[in-house]
Amino acid sequence: MLTRVKSAVASFMGGMMAGGGGPGGPGGGDGHIGSDLPLKFPYTRPDFLGLSPDEIECSADHVARPILILKETRRLPWSTGYAEVINAGKSTLNEDQACCEVLMVHRRPGGGSTPSRTPAGCRRRSSLPNGEGLGLRDGLDSCEGLTFQYWGLFDGHAGSGAAVVASRLLQHHIVLHLQEVVEILRVPFLVPPTCLGEEPVIHHHTPSGSSSHRGTLTRAASLRGAAGAPVPPSTPPMRFFTEKKVSQESLVMGAIENAFKDMDVQLEKEKAVYNISGGCTAMVVLHLLGKLYVGNAGDSRAIIIRAGEVVPMSTEFTPESERQRLQFLAYMQPHLLGNEFTHLEFPRRVQRKEVGKRMLYRDFTMSGWAYKTIDDDDLKFPLIYGEGKKARVLATIGVTRGLGDQELKVHDSNIYIKPFLSCCPEVKVYSLSQCEHGADDVLVLGTDGLWDVLSNQEVAEAITSFLGNCDPDDQHRYTMAAQDLVMRARGVLKDRGWRISNDRLGSGDDISVYIIPLMYGNKQT
Repeated sequence: MLTRVKSAVASFMGGMMAGGGGPGGPGGGDGHIGSDLPLKFPYTRPDFLGLSPDEIECSADHVARPILILKETRRLPWSTGYAEVINAGKSTLNEDQACCEVLMVHRRPGGGSTPSRTPAGCRRRSSLPNGEGLGLRDGLDSCEGLTFQYWGLFDGHAGSGAAVVASRLLQHHIVLHLQEVVEILRVPFLVPPTCLGEEPVIHHHTPSGSSSHRGTLTRAASLRGAAGAPVPPSTPPMRFFTEKKVSQESLVMGAIENAFKDMDVQLEKEKAVYNISGGCTAMVVLHLLGKLYVGNAGDSRAIIIRAGEVVPMSTEFTPESERQRLQFLAYMQPHLLGNEFTHLEFPRRVQRKEVGKRMLYRDFTMSGWAYKTIDDDDLKFPLIYGEGKKARVLATIGVTRGLGDQELKVHDSNIYIKPFLSCCPEVKVYSLSQCEHGADDVLVLGTDGLWDVLSNQEVAEAITSFLGNCDPDDQHRYTMAAQDLVMRARGVLKDRGWRISNDRLGSGDDISVYIIPLMYGNKQT
């Protein structure tokens, strides 16, 4: 088994190195080499960078590793800063992808019970993501729609294909789900339509009445139509129907969560007809009605830097952080392990000579460790093996949430890894009205290539120091800060290796960074 595991790791890394070839090579740059299927989207760099084909080709220099930055700040909302750099040879292409748009949500056509599932519910507000000159105000526009700012980072593995597709399409799934609740989000006192799609009713409050329904939905309103028809007015209320308050905030969170699931399903379906390689982690940020929603599925990270202090806005999902979820799934469905892995964790590999002896272990019910007597089943390879960045699920993959990967198997076996990989994001919410933000208060988004070598505090200190030495009126300051941050994480080439401060190893991974100034959000809150 150990030999197979070593082969699996070598095979997986080899697939990443292949990545689909160069931009003009086999697979078009984001698919499987030799595939006869057409590409869904060609490999490229983020549209807002405005790169020519020659510039895209030059950006893939693994020796020089040029840092790409935003040329025109007006291409991104709020003067957002962005910078990226390719890896040091891990994969042929940059497997990170980024996107940023200002989007609009219309009420669903006809007001019927079945939401529209066509792209008509989503359109860009402008050829430029900023939406200049459109008179956007507080998230509402003259057509009674909702507008929101959207940023996305996608970190691909085993190819850039899934990351490219998700960067193009995930935002449209979000819009379609927001479309289902747009009427509720637009009017703060709205009681929702029933399951049958009844017209919404405005809930009026008197000065002496309770304000507990402000911005909430009631479960009773949804249950009235569950039996197939509204309850007649003469029917006495059912006493076991209790109201469950649902905030508008949670509706946005639900839209993001369901959009991730729909994107994952779409990738699964389209991999049968398009050449879409690998999978990807996904992190998105929405600014809607005065709040930031950060959705993360994977090991990218978001932090807010406010007055020099760090406010974490995401959790990394790795084999170690999700050990108990993975072990519980394996315990409940042992067939997923193919009789080759064990869901138990031990401090080290169990040897044949240790059968019958006692060793420390833990399972999904445990945070601590305890002793057990080793038996033959414990000789199987552990579901989670390794520590830190070297930890792997089924000896294959180092992330536990993301999109795609439906075809991924343990090397030389029929054991699929997808059942252990969740597409569901964790969504955290930050209200911009909770405090007044200055010009140096920012939201930093970065793929794991940044955080592998820099801590939250190091990033906060670097950003605070850099912005503190910039002209507050310089609209390029956030892009320059992003460039400085990527340079700190990449380091400089010394003796055939990339080195950062204190002669530490720099990041050899793809690095992508957004720096989003929060003071612009305050102005639109």
